[in-house]
Amino acid sequence: MALPKNITKEHLLKAIEKIEIDGIPNEADSQYYDVVYKGKKYPPKVIVSYANIFANDSELNRNTFAGGIGTPCFKLLEENGFEISKKKMSYYNELIKFLKVSDEQAIGEGTVGVQSYNRERIKIYNGLKVEAKFGTGRASAIPWIAFLNEYDSVQNGIYPAYLYYKEKNILILSYGKSESNPPNRSWDIPNKKTIKEYFSENNLGKPEKYGESLVFKVYDLKADLIEKNVDDDLNSILSKYLSIESNIIQKQAESPKNISTIDMTITQIAFDLNAFHLTVGEAGLIFSPQLIRRFISSLITKPFLVLTGLSGSGKTKLAQAFVQWISQDKNQYKIVPVGADWTNREPLLGYPNALRPEEYVKPDSGVLDLILNALSNPDLPYFLILDEMNLSHVERYFADFLSVMESKEEILLHSSGLLIKNVPEKIKIPLNLFIIGTVNIDETTNMFSPKVLDRANTIEFRISQEDMSKFLETKVELNLELLNAKGSEMSKNFLELTLNKSFANEESVTINKILIQFFNELKPLGAEFGFRGATEMIRLINQLSTLEDGLTIQAKLDIAIVQKLLPKLHGSRKKLAGPLEVLAGLCLKRKEVSALKEQDKTKKIYQQFIADNRIVPDWEIIYPISFEKIERMLKNAIENGFTSFAEA
Repeated sequence: MALPKNITKEHLLKAIEKIEIDGIPNEADSQYYDVVYKGKKYPPKVIVSYANIFANDSELNRNTFAGGIGTPCFKLLEENGFEISKKKMSYYNELIKFLKVSDEQAIGEGTVGVQSYNRERIKIYNGLKVEAKFGTGRASAIPWIAFLNEYDSVQNGIYPAYLYYKEKNILILSYGKSESNPPNRSWDIPNKKTIKEYFSENNLGKPEKYGESLVFKVYDLKADLIEKNVDDDLNSILSKYLSIESNIIQKQAESPKNISTIDMTITQIAFDLNAFHLTVGEAGLIFSPQLIRRFISSLITKPFLVLTGLSGSGKTKLAQAFVQWISQDKNQYKIVPVGADWTNREPLLGYPNALRPEEYVKPDSGVLDLILNALSNPDLPYFLILDEMNLSHVERYFADFLSVMESKEEILLHSSGLLIKNVPEKIKIPLNLFIIGTVNIDETTNMFSPKVLDRANTIEFRISQEDMSKFLETKVELNLELLNAKGSEMSKNFLELTLNKSFANEESVTINKILIQFFNELKPLGAEFGFRGATEMIRLINQLSTLEDGLTIQAKLDIAIVQKLLPKLHGSRKKLAGPLEVLAGLCLKRKEVSALKEQDKTKKIYQQFIADNRIVPDWEIIYPISFEKIERMLKNAIENGFTSFAEA
């Protein structure tokens, strides 16, 4: 949450006075940082929480805002002149408790002393999970404490560990390793003895357990433990362990484990639009060549595409078919159903744990991992399909994506300045990530704002009589498995096509003139296109040419008009009926202009078309897709008093 902006230094000082009087609340002391004021230390979040009492008459819930370097909480304190210092990490007292419980209690996890220790013990230390065990009933069991990152477990991995050999009265800080399952990597520590070797050299017999772990330090418990030595030793071995974790993260960034099956040596060939169309038919899907051409041209024009239209018309199926066909591995795409309860970006990007600054909670959707993998593999395309994208307000959960699509800036995930469990502080939306949203329109959904539509190509799905006839007559059963990786050899060239910026100069004059015509008619509606819209229409026209040479200028303009200009139109009959007639007229051309009667020359072109009983031989429909859509919108405006590009 955003902190109130009216909290002042005076309010913060009053909060410190309150802490002095009342003390620090139970379980509210800070774990990593203190505010130092007049030689005393105070928990930063408690100060800010209490300050709001004096600023706004209520205590802030500390669970609703984060502490840590770079957070609004710490910035507020630093801007008001407060010193924030990192706490000295010490595990000494915790270790003493562990040894005391081990000595005083009968071995067994169910004893009262063990239960009390496990309930109150430190469970996170220096960003690592801490586990402790006292045995399972045998007096000779070896109590232990292990410090674990997210990649290791005591059953399978390596980890620093305290091992208490009670019978020998020694405590060993070890480079531990799992015994039940051999770990897939080693400590790589030269000249270190195993515990078994240490026991042998010191005439201690054979260690009952953990003999293959390496010795870092042995403490003779007949003498007192020295706090500084204990903490220095532990911090030293944890530093080594954390450096191993950083190497794991780096290797995963270079070759993430969840796409390890992808073969980067696959021979690449030129992208073939018709190859996809043929495979789609074999899989039992019916899509026209024109629709497939528009779909793929839109993707290589801009990696944000919205598919709208009749429910059950194949929007999600086309998106799914293409990503399965072009991807080598299923980890290159995610199909994520949007929830009606999505009110922020957390379902897509996760969030930092406000209670544990060292922890970042990744979303269950897998979207963040998809983005990280795309960043790590720029030569492969990745796809995010947001199904029923408008079940929630898009601007609420998708705002960060919309912003960085244009600015190429980074999205801030957390403010630690470090990797948190493989999650960087900031991420960019990579150029090889394609986002496809499907949209159904009914009483349960939300309209898209011009901000969203302006940043996407929008394709409407309509089912013609011919499409329905083919569907009813087809004997091919639907089998999307046939599509898997069939076009993966074309994936590199597909990405290369997205970088194409060239444009046929001989077409420019004609196209520019027509776009200016539409601009002048849309401007009175407040729906005119800007520089970005014009650029993207020109790019779309160019990419259509790249995929198929035979399209006319009119056919390419028709697609650009219906996908980039018309989607932003919505409003009342009074507002749109007249302008829609003008736009319809721009899609028409009278074959015999001289045949017009003098009194008809002042009529709008569309009205003349209607007056001529829509006789096609006398008229040419220059942009048939756009014209059909405009007429439907005009009909809705007249019959219902309101119209929109998106139809139920």
